Amino acid sequence: MPQRTGRLVALAVLAAAVAAIALPDTAFAGDVPRPSATSSAVSRSIAWKACGARLECARVQVPLDWDRPLGRTISLKVIRHLASRPEQRRGSLFINPGGPGDTGVGLVEGAGDDLDAWGGGRFDVVSWDPRGTNASTQVRCFRNDEDASRFWRGVSIPTSTAQEIAFRRKTADLARRCGDVSGWLLPHITTADTARDLDYLRQLVGDRRLTYVGLSYGTYLGQTYANLFPTRVRAMLLDGLVDPVAYSTSAETRVANSVSGADEVFDRFLTLCQDAGPEHCSLAGRAQDPASLVDGLVARAQRAPVPAPSATPPGSLDAGDLLLSQFEPLRNPDRWPQNATDLQAAIDGDGSALEMAARAFRTPAGWQGATTSAAIQCADAGARKDLRAWPRVIGRFDRISWLQGRVNGWWLWAPCAAWPVRGQDSYRGPWNASTANPILVIGTRFDPNTPYANAVRSARLLGNAVLLTLNGYGHLSFQDPSACIDHARVRYLVDLRAPPRGTVCQPDQPPFATSS
Repeated sequence: MPQRTGRLVALAVLAAAVAAIALPDTAFAGDVPRPSATSSAVSRSIAWKACGARLECARVQVPLDWDRPLGRTISLKVIRHLASRPEQRRGSLFINPGGPGDTGVGLVEGAGDDLDAWGGGRFDVVSWDPRGTNASTQVRCFRNDEDASRFWRGVSIPTSTAQEIAFRRKTADLARRCGDVSGWLLPHITTADTARDLDYLRQLVGDRRLTYVGLSYGTYLGQTYANLFPTRVRAMLLDGLVDPVAYSTSAETRVANSVSGADEVFDRFLTLCQDAGPEHCSLAGRAQDPASLVDGLVARAQRAPVPAPSATPPGSLDAGDLLLSQFEPLRNPDRWPQNATDLQAAIDGDGSALEMAARAFRTPAGWQGATTSAAIQCADAGARKDLRAWPRVIGRFDRISWLQGRVNGWWLWAPCAAWPVRGQDSYRGPWNASTANPILVIGTRFDPNTPYANAVRSARLLGNAVLLTLNGYGHLSFQDPSACIDHARVRYLVDLRAPPRGTVCQPDQPPFATSS
């Protein structure tokens, strides 16, 4: 399986910050309201249709507002990969890839066989595009694609005062546009709403209790579900933990937590590069150590953009794009040798590779993904400060992480500071529910997006959880493949046997084991 994890990596989670506030706890007590037989608009079953090899797809209608189950409905796109060992089938394994807002349908389409192996071939692997996202009823902020392209043309992460003032105005304009186009939907895309959708899908597939895998933000959805419906959990595996308290308090605490591990991981990247030597890392074996070389590149990009003549079309690498270029490779240690080569090329005067990596985030589709993620998080927990406080707030994020502080701050805090919805209908906790079987929590020691401390805290908060540690790198355990983790995952999901408390797994190979 390690050879095939790249498909999972590409589909699992771009933004790893996450959120929540809530209605009173009693609003979620008891069973999810089941629509009556007269509510024909709400799906009473799933009409699966073949949509690929071992794949079936469907649309499911659910209430827009679960407090009004007979009212307006919205559509969820659902997919399942049929169990490869149907004679030993145990039920369905639901999975959420994170984001928030990543496509569960795309994940199963691209990596269904890998996910089938996670459950030993004994489960139909089921996922969906959560409400507000992708092929489900979607949050829209523009009337058409042309308006979106015009709005986002030339926009990047700001690094100067003038750029920040302009970006602040654009963020306020974006929030207004989203409210104008999707104001009816925005209050109803909270994680608590999605947890109710998940429970309804569980009922529709005929499972008495839920078997679930949550990745990154999907761990927050899992913790929300477990605390709303603890008696309905069969097995729950959470990988890349979101701290539910930091996430659900405010946009400020959420972003601060999500970026708090990035600089440590980047420092480890540079140290391991130096240790690997020039044969395996292009930044090593030079007159200056890798950290000094990168510091020089950052200072140069802040003074003036680095030429990117080989980009298509040619361009230049400014300081904001340099920060953006490091977001994705830092999450995947397999890419560290190539990232070192790309950084060295920029140090030598050609920022083409890094500029192209940043450009992938600056497309209208990339900004739409960031906006959808922000919309879910703002619905979960709003900002305490408004946009006028941006110098202090962004400055604080910068001090926590020079690498990702301002990126996530402008991506995910700034929209919430102007958003028309501020967590009025979301779940605040508590987070200490006990389930009949232990919840398995997997934390990677050097994770740039969901720090290892989150896994430790979540495991302590939950009333019945086991922490499994991967002494490795990257965001999510499968990005640093480990046979030990693979074995524990299957054993837990199939046989409900969690590893002994305190178990630490090692990755199959260290970073920079292959040359760049």
